Amino acid sequence: MSCSNLAPMWASSANPPHLDRFSPIAFFSALRLPSAGASTRRFRSATTISCGLRELRNRIDSVKNTQKITEAMKLVAAAKVRRAQEAVVNSRPFSETLVEVLYSLNERLQTEDVDVPLTRVRPVRKVALLVVTSDRGLCGGFNNGIIKKAEQRIAELSALGIAYTVISVGKKGGTYFQRRPYIPVDRFLEAGNLPTTKKAQAIADEVFSLFVSEEVDKVELLYTRFVSLVKSDPVIQTLLPLSPKGEICDANGVCVDAAEDEFFRLTTKEGKLTVERETVRIPTPSFSPIMEFEQDPVQILDALLPLYLNSQILRALQESLASEVSARMAAMSNATDNAVELKRTLAISYNRERQAKITGEILEIIAGADALS
Repeated sequence: MSCSNLAPMWASSANPPHLDRFSPIAFFSALRLPSAGASTRRFRSATTISCGLRELRNRIDSVKNTQKITEAMKLVAAAKVRRAQEAVVNSRPFSETLVEVLYSLNERLQTEDVDVPLTRVRPVRKVALLVVTSDRGLCGGFNNGIIKKAEQRIAELSALGIAYTVISVGKKGGTYFQRRPYIPVDRFLEAGNLPTTKKAQAIADEVFSLFVSEEVDKVELLYTRFVSLVKSDPVIQTLLPLSPKGEICDANGVCVDAAEDEFFRLTTKEGKLTVERETVRIPTPSFSPIMEFEQDPVQILDALLPLYLNSQILRALQESLASEVSARMAAMSNATDNAVELKRTLAISYNRERQAKITGEILEIIAGADALS
């Protein structure tokens, strides 16, 4: 017997068609089975599934196996969220010291006419969009959100008459842009399972060469910012030209203090995983006025800005990874809940089918006994 959804149960009719030939059976069915109005009220609210007993057993076993897989993937994603946050915390001391040095050097160079290539603002004729996606799927709308953000930014640049090129990081983004040849793509890169300084340096070298050679006049970073386990925001950040003060600026030039950071802590509350947010202000004390540099401050700034560029890309990769695994955890949680609900519906259908089969056999025995008497 083939399975079909939304099939009405035979018990919902007052007189089943195959039981109308024998009056004792009709009497027994009227005695055992509920009335038409009661059965309609009982079964109308729930979706029923009509299958054979063997098909129902196979489907129940299949749903159980799927539930185990999605539940295991949910736990793995929860552990990866914690590791991703620990990676952000472990990389923070280096970023703090780097921002402190940039602030101090900027104060020293305020009175000098300094020309640093990475901080040089040029008229924007072409923009490079660095789009960070994931290498794997099964993470809900994570990739769709950042790709839609990139599409909106491409439309804005096209409306302004500004040329653009895309640097795609992640297999999902690469597959999307490969299927759309009208979008110019400069390079396809893989994000990897774990962001490292080496991977961030490879991306930084690519955007550095594009900007310094004046192939592009601006580089924008599009990634997914981790907010909580159930929320992630696709954002656009101006990667180049860099701010000499160590600030992070959006696409409109609005800068925020890079020393002000948000710390996410994964905890449990009432048996459920939650995320606590805490804003941390990193103090940036200036250097002593009597401190002297062995090298020219301009040379030091030229050496530190590429490191700061690398740290920004590494942080974006870590934020994107935390958003990806949190989205995957939410997707697997929803899949597990759906499997539980489907298993319950199949179990109800199985019990009803089994009860109907037993009832039919009893009715046949009663009909046979009545025919012999």
